[in-house]
Amino acid sequence: MTIDIQTLEDRYIDSCRRQGVLPNSSILSSLFKAEVKKSNHELCKLEILIDDLKDVDIAPLLDLCMNFDASEIEAVDVRNESSCVLNGEHALSLMRAVNKKLRVVHLQDLSYGKDFLRNISQRGLACQVLTLRCSRFRKLNLMGEFMHMHTLNLDFSSSLTSFQEECFNCMPNLMRLSMCDTRITNLWTTVAALSKLPSLIELRFQYWQYCNDSGISFTSCSGKSDDTADFSLLDRIPFIVEPFTNTTELADPNISAEDPLRNFYSLDEEVVNHDVQSMAEDSSDDSEVDFTSHHHRYWLSDVFPGWSSEVPLLYENEEEEDSSQGTFVEPITDVSMKYMSRHASPICYEKHYREFMIASLPNLKSLDNMRIRKIDKERATGIFSQYFEYLPYKWKHKESVVSILQKREIKSGQSKVHSSKNRTSYPSRQSQYFYARSLSAAKLGSSTWPFLHPLSLLGCELDKGFHPRQFEYHPSDSSLMVFGTLDGEVVVINHENEHIVSYIPSLGAMNSVLGLCWLKKYPSKLIAGSDNGSLKLYDIHHIPRKVTGIHGNFGCVTFDEFDQLTSVHVNSTDELFLASGYSRNVALYDINSGKRLQVFTDMHRGHINVVKFANHSPSIFATSSFDHDVKMWDLRQKPIHPCFTVSSSRGNVMVCFSPDDQYILASAVDNEVRQYLAIDGRLHLVFDIAPTESSQNYTRSYYMNGRDYIISGSCDEHVRICCAQTGRRLRDISLEGRNLGSSVFVQSLRGDPFRDFNLSVLAAYMRPGSKSKIVKINLLASSGHTNKDDSDNPHPCPFHSMGA
Repeated sequence: MTIDIQTLEDRYIDSCRRQGVLPNSSILSSLFKAEVKKSNHELCKLEILIDDLKDVDIAPLLDLCMNFDASEIEAVDVRNESSCVLNGEHALSLMRAVNKKLRVVHLQDLSYGKDFLRNISQRGLACQVLTLRCSRFRKLNLMGEFMHMHTLNLDFSSSLTSFQEECFNCMPNLMRLSMCDTRITNLWTTVAALSKLPSLIELRFQYWQYCNDSGISFTSCSGKSDDTADFSLLDRIPFIVEPFTNTTELADPNISAEDPLRNFYSLDEEVVNHDVQSMAEDSSDDSEVDFTSHHHRYWLSDVFPGWSSEVPLLYENEEEEDSSQGTFVEPITDVSMKYMSRHASPICYEKHYREFMIASLPNLKSLDNMRIRKIDKERATGIFSQYFEYLPYKWKHKESVVSILQKREIKSGQSKVHSSKNRTSYPSRQSQYFYARSLSAAKLGSSTWPFLHPLSLLGCELDKGFHPRQFEYHPSDSSLMVFGTLDGEVVVINHENEHIVSYIPSLGAMNSVLGLCWLKKYPSKLIAGSDNGSLKLYDIHHIPRKVTGIHGNFGCVTFDEFDQLTSVHVNSTDELFLASGYSRNVALYDINSGKRLQVFTDMHRGHINVVKFANHSPSIFATSSFDHDVKMWDLRQKPIHPCFTVSSSRGNVMVCFSPDDQYILASAVDNEVRQYLAIDGRLHLVFDIAPTESSQNYTRSYYMNGRDYIISGSCDEHVRICCAQTGRRLRDISLEGRNLGSSVFVQSLRGDPFRDFNLSVLAAYMRPGSKSKIVKINLLASSGHTNKDDSDNPHPCPFHSMGA
């Protein structure tokens, strides 16, 4: 027998009497409102505002909830709109007691801590709509069961930066997801997480609103503009922009927010009840860091250059589109009408963001409250293929490692049978080189979140004992790496087992070590240069392995100083090396004699940040300067005039040669990365990396996998991996420190010369007194991977992969 609302009220009052507490007036009022709704043949819902509850109210309220399943109550909404005194555990107990009739949970995460969020994340909720406004998630990990949820709103969660790999595993019916004004940035990990949502059709990281040149735009019902309106305004913005039958209504400057929004999606009773039918038809880590929200504005024409104000965003249903007839409704004739982005998350500023999301999530029908049309999908497919690589080496489809190995074995067996008859029976694409690339593509395709491992020594992380400032892989020993510190130390390590091989103290003679270079023919020797001008040659065979207080000369060779040094590099025959720094000069040294041979003056108009010899030509070298120029020189021509000069629009941070010396790679401030032919300086490729418009965004780029790919990193941004032949972006990798007060930025990076799709990054923090770390990154292993080298490491990784 169904329990009527009056009976529920009587039972609630009786339970309060037994518990010795007064009935809560807010609960009594909600029961009365529910009865009024039922009498008006509306959805009989009970609204519980937990702001009005105290801990003493919970026991009788839980007793009341036990009767909901057999009552006239059709739905229960639980809301928190401001700070409250109710204990978080009690709030959770209340929501779980409501159980199947829990419809909407709307929480402002201002009062509850990490245990509250962790409980929701791990155990899930039975609600249909969940709003966690201003939540303190940093890496979202909603891994619990949310089987009934179709709408999730995480707007204004300004600590939210990324997703954990297990996120969204149990949300089969989630259709709508909103994450406006978060700190999410990475396209690849975001798409990988959202791809687990089979029913997702509406997504937004920002919302588009319109206004004309007079500044008229959406206003709240209180008359406030969006700049001052409270958070509730965004709740009234639709997930989908619905078509207008009268386009003059769109351009009416006197229209209020509630007029157009009557045609928009809203979370009222009718929509929520209709969602089950529409689904069939449409067939934590917590951070104490509170990042500042940036409410950027930009126009639709800035984001989509092919669109103009005369091209309408609104159209009839896609099923009715006919390319041979009019696809859209009547065009907007008011050319002063503009569409403006509001509450955008940083991911929206990634170049080709919209096309990437549309191409990667083919089931989406709306992105950022704009419908996705057939023409949008076609454009997105073209843009994606032009600017992005789905898999390495132009692989189009994911394939398992097992499948590739099986094919290799089958082919190997066939080749043995035919080898006596046809010595060229192997097609070129079926070589071992082909299979190595196939395996790389398969592994990378299954590892969206790469494996990140900060180097640690003697059981302690690097930053607890050392302050790295520069590092270099060994050119012939795959296990060795050298790094120099801010304190003038030089440390050679086995980065595979994380043991110190040699330690060179500063001896009071060196400051920050900025220049390091191994010799190739004499693999135990290296050149180290510091910013105070000190230049020394060391032989690691004559240097003790342990950190000791004993200071000795260690048989090193000392060269004439080069003031304010920033770079050193040895030529291919190990006979000469060059030094550059905060001057317009470059010094040439003879390694055998230990003497400085010559100083080439005024090679640039500004200081020369980096000098590099070619990998195979002992007399060819390149210089990069903040005077915007990169120059190629030849020692055989007594470098007075360069072989050629190429210019960037900003100061050049660095230059390097490709491993085969066919190209040079120049990196200028703010993501201006270009590749030139080394023979004559002709421009070969401009990498499509969006600038940040910051003069402090120093960008560094190197080759990886031979010269197949380049890695590029800059201040407070991703590490980007691009194809060196096409420029297409393969992946982005972001670094984030745990419990840090500021972002992590790339101070230096190198591709592993022995392992494909492996690299190391020197990561530093943008705050005074912070320490840096060398982080090894393996793109072919997932973040959950544990190998022999790190299985016994007791220190959890203080970095999180936000991209791959």
